[in-house]
Amino acid sequence: MRRMVCSAWIALLMVGCLTTEQERARDYNTDGVRLYQQGNFVAAQQDFQAALQFNPGDADLVYNIGQCYERQNDLVRAEQTYGECLRKSPDHAACRFALAALVVRQGRKPEATHMVEDWLRHQPKLAAAYSLDGWLWHQAGDLPRAQTRLQQALELDPHDVRALTELGLVYEDLHRPERAVVIYERILALDAHQPQVENRLQFLLANGAGRPRPE
Repeated sequence: MRRMVCSAWIALLMVGCLTTEQERARDYNTDGVRLYQQGNFVAAQQDFQAALQFNPGDADLVYNIGQCYERQNDLVRAEQTYGECLRKSPDHAACRFALAALVVRQGRKPEATHMVEDWLRHQPKLAAAYSLDGWLWHQAGDLPRAQTRLQQALELDPHDVRALTELGLVYEDLHRPERAVVIYERILALDAHQPQVENRLQFLLANGAGRPRPE
């Protein structure tokens, strides 16, 4: 079963009235993002760690460091760093997704399931938690359950790009490419900078998928 690999989300610090230390953290983070996008994960990690020295409470920077560890295939440190990020910010959605995906890839699906269920118990009205649960059910091959969870996520937040992306993939696996086309177009209307979604859309259109007919 084909899967779309979501590109890593790397945080940019907000720019406003900054202190000298915040400016230095921002500059290190910006340089780290650039290096990460160039594939220089070691240098990017060093910049993120330098930024963290000036802004030690920033969970986004910790997550960025975890992403660098994962790209270097240092999965133990990546998992430890994701855990540190979640201790600082328990609802950090990008980190939750990254950690769950890492754990599943290591064959520890029951552990990932427990993590997602625990998040849902603590945040029953958070779209990202339902989105992650939908992703997990998709991984397990339960397409109807995945679809239900993703639709629940979108009821809570119609602009949840992760939920929309995964729902598009579910529709593809349900052999309903016309529904996936609508979803992918909706995502690109929200955020045009989604190259993997654009690629999926163009693939489906090139293979004859059209718009859904009224039911």
